[in-house]
Amino acid sequence: MKISVILAHPNKESFNHAIAKVVVDTLNKKKHEVYFHDLYAEEFDPLLLPEEIEEDVVLPDSITNYCEEISISDGIIIVHPNWWGQPPAILKGWIDRVLRVGIAYRFLDSDNGEGVPVGILKASIAIVFNTSNTPREREQKDFGDPLEVLWEKCIFEFCGVKNFYRKMFGIMVTSTNAQRKKWLEEVKSIIGDYF
Repeated sequence: MKISVILAHPNKESFNHAIAKVVVDTLNKKKHEVYFHDLYAEEFDPLLLPEEIEEDVVLPDSITNYCEEISISDGIIIVHPNWWGQPPAILKGWIDRVLRVGIAYRFLDSDNGEGVPVGILKASIAIVFNTSNTPREREQKDFGDPLEVLWEKCIFEFCGVKNFYRKMFGIMVTSTNAQRKKWLEEVKSIIGDYF
C-alpha cells in the first residue's frame, strides 16, 4: 500500500516526532510505500494564495507533489498536537492547499459549488494521532472534542475517506517515560491492525 504520513510539530524532540517515527518504521517493516512529510522541517508554506483557489490552475511544484502523493495514497496518517482545539496552523495550511477541489473532492457538473461535494480521495483509511494537555473528559464535556469532528466529518468524510480512527495521547505535560513507551507500543499496534 501507499501511505501518506504527515507530521506537524516544530520540536524534533517532541512525542509527536516519536509517534511519527514509530508509524514510519512500522509501515516500512510491513513493506508499504511511505510518503513521509515533516511539514516544519520542509518549511511548508501554509498560505493559500488567491491564485491557487480555482481548480484548474498551475500550482507550485511543491504543492503539486503533495497533491499527487495524497491522490494515490491508500491510507493517510496525520500526527499533530492539539493547539486550541485545532491542529497547528502549518497543518491547516496543508489542508487548505493540498486537500483541494479536483484532488480530494469535486462538485457535480450541474453544481456551481453550493451543493454537497463528492469525495474523491483513493484512501480507504485515515488515522490521526494527536497529543494534548487537556484531560479527555474535559475535552468531551467542555469542548465537544472539536478535533474528532474536524478530522472525521469536516475533512475525511468530506473527501470520501469512510474509515477513520483517531487516538489522542495525554496528558503530555504530566506523562512519564513509562507511559510514553506504552503509548508508542499502542501506536505500533494500531498501525499493525489497520495496515
